[in-house]
Amino acid sequence: MNIKVVELFAGVGGFRLGLETASPLFQTVWANQWEPKRKAQHAFDCYCYHFGKSDNHINQDIALVKHEVPDHDLLVGGFPCQDYSVAATKAKGIEGEKGNLWWHINDILKAKKPPYVLLENVDRLIKSPSNQRGRDFGIMLKCFLDLGYAVEWRVINAADYGYAQRRRRIFIFAFHKSSNFYQQLADKTSLLVESYHEWLICNGFYANPFPVQRNESPAKQTYITGLNQGDETIKALSDAFTADFHNAGIMHNGDIFSEELTPITCNATTLRQIRMTEEVDSRFFLDGSLDKWNYLKGPKKIQREKPNGEPYFFSEGAISFPDNLDVPSRTILTSESSINRSTHVIEDAHTGQLRLLTPIECERLQGFTDDWTNTGMPERFRYFVMGNALVVSLIARIGKRLLDIV
Repeated sequence: MNIKVVELFAGVGGFRLGLETASPLFQTVWANQWEPKRKAQHAFDCYCYHFGKSDNHINQDIALVKHEVPDHDLLVGGFPCQDYSVAATKAKGIEGEKGNLWWHINDILKAKKPPYVLLENVDRLIKSPSNQRGRDFGIMLKCFLDLGYAVEWRVINAADYGYAQRRRRIFIFAFHKSSNFYQQLADKTSLLVESYHEWLICNGFYANPFPVQRNESPAKQTYITGLNQGDETIKALSDAFTADFHNAGIMHNGDIFSEELTPITCNATTLRQIRMTEEVDSRFFLDGSLDKWNYLKGPKKIQREKPNGEPYFFSEGAISFPDNLDVPSRTILTSESSINRSTHVIEDAHTGQLRLLTPIECERLQGFTDDWTNTGMPERFRYFVMGNALVVSLIARIGKRLLDIV
């Protein structure tokens, strides 16, 4: 039986590629990718280059086309994360321009109620916004609850499970009460902390593909009841809700259990293993003085002033320069390749000289095939779309788990 997939905020197709790598049973029936305020739609063009042009590959604002979404079994999307990212300033969370995209997802869920939903975002989401910790994620959980879903989430660092990048992202898996998996949850839990704990460790969606160790510390657990009370509206949550969400959790029937779990790690692929060994073009090499790079990568303690004039010190530690080739990479960002503190600098395998990562190496870090983004887009944008992408191999692992329950 084919599994009909709708892919939102598709980028260059990471979700689709990962699911189709897991099984040909995943059939994408509709996909949407739109980069606002850009005349050239390079990511969408890349998507169509690999998956073909189709009337069901839509390059328009989701707000204008959400009513066109067909029936489907699985809704997926790495919805834009700018408003939740620690890299952003003055983040507005779910109220922000990008955060508003959540409500379009919610509208699609109301209209179609697919049995399963898989969303990805930065791990900062569960702590957003800073002045009302956990509010945004609480609102999302309430929306899912009102539509008849249970939700399980896990913050996953790809490097913990063998991949070549230290990339921490939250994966949100929602399953409707009409699904068999929802019934499994209902059968195995009894609204007790211990039963939810056992679910996350042994029986839950992420338990087998991403094993974790038990946590016995009550200080690293949060249990919330009553999210399903009639007077607990979205507006009430927005005004007052706060919670300490941890890196794993379950929401079922209005009860939320969350705890900090420790991954059972395996040997990860290293930066050295994905590094190109052939000759690399000279444009990727650092030239001239390294003083600016040394400053950017080095430790700092800079005096600044708050808006009220009160002085404070901004501090940051050193980053390895060049990057250590014998561990997984740091998280690649959309700013990769620019003169920036977060940009990777490595020793070239052929010459030993310092250089930037190439677009191909960024594709490898995200699990794409070499030159996946070499479809006519500017080189700078190749880095940008990889910084926005997800680890394809990790999605393939999740896809295989989906096959167990669908």
